[in-house]
Amino acid sequence: MGVLNVIGLGYIGLPTAMMFAAHGIEVVGTDYNKKLVDTLNNGKLTFEEEGLEELFNKAVSEGIKFTTEYMKTDRYIITVPTPYLSDTKKIDPVYVVKAVETVLDHCEKGAIVVIESTISPGTIEKFVKPIVKEKGFTLGEDIHLAHAPERIIPGRMVVELENNSRTIGADEREVGEEIKSWYQSFCKGEIVVTDIKTAEMSKVVENTFRDINIAFANELAKMCHREGMDVYELIRIANKHPRVNILQPGPGVGGHCISVDPWFLVGDYPDIVNVVLGAREVNDSMPQFVFDRIHEIMRENNIKDFSKVGLYGLTYKENVDDMRESPTEQLLHIMYKYNIDNVKIYDPWIKDDKVANQYHDLQSFLEEAELVIVLVGHSEIREKQELLSDKIVYDTRNIIRYGKKIYKL
Repeated sequence: MGVLNVIGLGYIGLPTAMMFAAHGIEVVGTDYNKKLVDTLNNGKLTFEEEGLEELFNKAVSEGIKFTTEYMKTDRYIITVPTPYLSDTKKIDPVYVVKAVETVLDHCEKGAIVVIESTISPGTIEKFVKPIVKEKGFTLGEDIHLAHAPERIIPGRMVVELENNSRTIGADEREVGEEIKSWYQSFCKGEIVVTDIKTAEMSKVVENTFRDINIAFANELAKMCHREGMDVYELIRIANKHPRVNILQPGPGVGGHCISVDPWFLVGDYPDIVNVVLGAREVNDSMPQFVFDRIHEIMRENNIKDFSKVGLYGLTYKENVDDMRESPTEQLLHIMYKYNIDNVKIYDPWIKDDKVANQYHDLQSFLEEAELVIVLVGHSEIREKQELLSDKIVYDTRNIIRYGKKIYKL
């Protein structure tokens, strides 16, 4: 087999390319973003992640290359973004389609093209196979298609790449087994080979399952607030049942998986999907719920100006620099809608100015805030929460034990 060309060097593509390279496979990573490619070629990573620098150094020592050009080879992995259309909630395959078209302009006969990008069931059938035919290729002879959805989470990418089980979807069993052998170079988890559509559905269903369970916890939080109950105490007691495991509520759902993938099912099966849609609506409503609670707390404590309010955390989860679809960004959009643009904002993981009134050290941020809204449970605030002792705190993550007055979700 020839060089492995990984297309797309974002949060999934870059670690995947480096993992293959670090385990002895000749890899070229391709991305249209020249600035990103130049940064990598200058020996610098484009985002922070535990264990990523060590993996990067190992991959570089093994000869990984980064370029804006597609390679002429016989094996490709496509890891480009897959947004959804806001009006129909269906997947927008534009990046996948463009990547496949370009691959077909460069590939060798008999090439295997693996799509890792998260896609809705039937995407390859509806959008990818027609491109292959339009280009004059014969499926199963000139080109072999497969889907191998990633199953990792920011904050644990390297560990999960190595240890999580994988799914390979290929309509030709021998092609699936060939791709399986690639991933076996580093993956210690079970690798299951199935058909393409089942693989497509499996990834979306996994994230939808999590979204539904989070929505249940968030709906409980709303009910408990109305009744003056402690939702965390309720969940703690309920979880003592041997077959109950309720998750923790939060200010919303972010990231590019759980907050996006369920919409693919809503868009594709509008006549069937009810529970999934309800869960999405509950989780998308949480930033508004948090905004309303901030108003309540401000009135109760006679805080009249949002300039006295500080939002702690911009990322969608703790201890990563990933802001995609973050609840804090959703909350800020609500605030901006009401012309509220003077809240103070701080996140230790976001170094560059991403929003207005962003601070870059905890102390100066806290000096300006009378009411602190804890939206992300970074290790920093867990370890330094004594600094909140003289603050009014609205803790949406149930991690703060110090404060002049503490409000829970």
